[in-house]
Amino acid sequence: MRTSTYVVAVGSNRRGRHGGPRAEVAAALDRLGGLASRIVASAPIGPSTRTFANAVALVRTDREPEAMLAWLKDIERDFGRRRGRRWGERVIDLDIVLWSGGMWASPGLVVPHVAFRTRAFVLALLAELAPSWRDPVTGRRVRHLLAQETRRRRLPLHVGP
Repeated sequence: MRTSTYVVAVGSNRRGRHGGPRAEVAAALDRLGGLASRIVASAPIGPSTRTFANAVALVRTDREPEAMLAWLKDIERDFGRRRGRRWGERVIDLDIVLWSGGMWASPGLVVPHVAFRTRAFVLALLAELAPSWRDPVTGRRVRHLLAQETRRRRLPLHVGP
């Protein structure tokens, strides 16, 4: 079996058994292992009004993408995540963003994550860990995707502490 690296986005905007959102993200990063970014605050996307705590982890494993997704869903359930409103409040959210194997598509999983190129907070954190990682769809490096997204928004990138 070969070892792969996954980029996993981690987010929380609801208190859980580990504490507030930052504590939930920190606990999830510990559970994932691997190389983790700093934890930052970001504005919610969609109907939620609560600020998110977010981070990114580089996780090395011999799991294939669907097995990795199943493992992440198990962790979410262990943290108390329940299915609910799309983009609503959640104690933890774990998303596969990229995979060292390139692209993957199955009924329950698409890699790279369909929205990662427009999530400045994900790109900024990933650029700190792996700025040269290439998007398998566009061929562009993460640092270039971040610069493009920052210009597109015409706003200074602010990722809080």
